[in-house]
Amino acid sequence: MATPAPDLNFRRSRRVLLVLFFVLLGLSAAAGGLYWWYVARYVEETDDAYVAGNVVGITAQITGIVRAVNVRDTDHVAAGQPLVVLDDADARIQLEAAEADLAQAVRGIRAVYANDNTLNADVAVRRADLAHAHTQQTKAADDYATRLALVGSGAVGKEESKHAEAALAAAQAAVLVAESAISAAAERVAANAALTQGTTIEVHPAVARAASRVREAYLAWARCQILAPVTGDIARRSVQVGQRVQPGTPLLAVVPLARVWVDANFKEIQLSQMRIGQPVTLEADVYGDAVTYRGHVAGFGAGSGAVFSLLPAQNATGNWIKIVQRVPVRIDLEAAQLDTHPLRVGLSMVARVNTQNPTGVPLGPASDQPHITSTDIFEGQREAAEARISEIVAAHRGPAAGSARLASAPRP
Repeated sequence: MATPAPDLNFRRSRRVLLVLFFVLLGLSAAAGGLYWWYVARYVEETDDAYVAGNVVGITAQITGIVRAVNVRDTDHVAAGQPLVVLDDADARIQLEAAEADLAQAVRGIRAVYANDNTLNADVAVRRADLAHAHTQQTKAADDYATRLALVGSGAVGKEESKHAEAALAAAQAAVLVAESAISAAAERVAANAALTQGTTIEVHPAVARAASRVREAYLAWARCQILAPVTGDIARRSVQVGQRVQPGTPLLAVVPLARVWVDANFKEIQLSQMRIGQPVTLEADVYGDAVTYRGHVAGFGAGSGAVFSLLPAQNATGNWIKIVQRVPVRIDLEAAQLDTHPLRVGLSMVARVNTQNPTGVPLGPASDQPHITSTDIFEGQREAAEARISEIVAAHRGPAAGSARLASAPRP
C-alpha cells in the first residue's frame, strides 16, 4: 500500500529544517568561538564599580559669627568665589592696631638712622673742642715756662708763676675732658651704628617683627571671607547665618565633578592580565547603554577591600571558607565626555577592560605632576598683605611721611 504524499513531504521538510537548525547552530557556535577567541577572552567586566571624586571639605580658619551664606546645596561655584562671610569687626580692629604698630616701628627706626648724622656731628664738635683745648694747653705751657724762667731774676713774682702753673693744670684737665667727651661720643656712634649696620628700614628686625604682626592680622581679616578652593558643586551644607564657628568647623563641601574617576572592584582572578593604560569602556546606570564612556586603567589599589576595612577578617581563627577578594582599580575618564554627560559621585557603573595589550606595567611610576589637586586662591591674600605692608612702610619712612594718613585696608 503506498504512503500518502503529505506524510512524505512532512518528513522531508522536517529533515531539511533539522539540517538547517544544526547548520545554524554550528555557525553560531563557530562565530561565538571566534568572538571569544579574538575579543571576549580579553575583556574583564564588573558591575561592582562606582563613580568617585574629591570631596573638598570647607572649614573655618578663624573664630567668628556667620554673617552671610552665599551658596546652597547643588549650586555650582568657581574657584575663589566667596562661600561664607564671617563678621570682621574684631579682625579689623586687630588689623588697624597692627598697622599702627608698624607705622610707629618705621618712624622709630627712621629716628635711629637720623641719629647717625647727629652723633657724627657731635663727634666733630668734640674733636674741635679737643683741638682748642690742646691750643690752650700749649699756650698755658709757654706762659708758665716764661714766667718760671723770670722768677729767679725777680722780674716775675712767685704768685704770678703760681697762677700760670694753675692755668696750665686747668688746660691739661680741659684736654682730658675733651678726650673723654670724644670717647663717649664715639661709643654712642658705635652703639647707634650697631642698630642700623647692614640693614635698611624695610628689613630692620623691629620693622620686620611689626610687619609680621600686620601680615598675621591681615590674613585673619581676609579669612573672614571663606572662598571656594576649587571649581565644583556644593554639597553637605550645614552652616547657618548667626552660627558661631571655630577653626576646623565643617561648613560645607565642594565636589569638583569635572575631575571624577571610577573605582572598579575586580575579582583577584581578573587582574592577571590587567595593566596600566589599557582601554576601558563604561556604562552608567543613570544613562543606561545610550551613553558609553571611554577611559583607561590609571592604577591598582594597594590591597583588597578586606585589608582596609574597619574590622579586617581574621582567617587564622575558627573555620575558614575561601572568599574571592576584590581589588579596586582606578579608571580615569575622558574630560570631554564628562562635560557632555556629567556624573555624580557614588553612581553605579559597569566597567569593561580590554586586556588584549599586556605590554603595560602593573605598577605605575610616580607622577611627574607637581600637584594632582591644588589651589592658588590664597596667593592673592598673601600678596595683598605684602602690598599693604609695603604701602605703610613707604608712607612713614620718607621725609614727607608726617602728613601721610593710614588708609583703610583694601578688601582682597
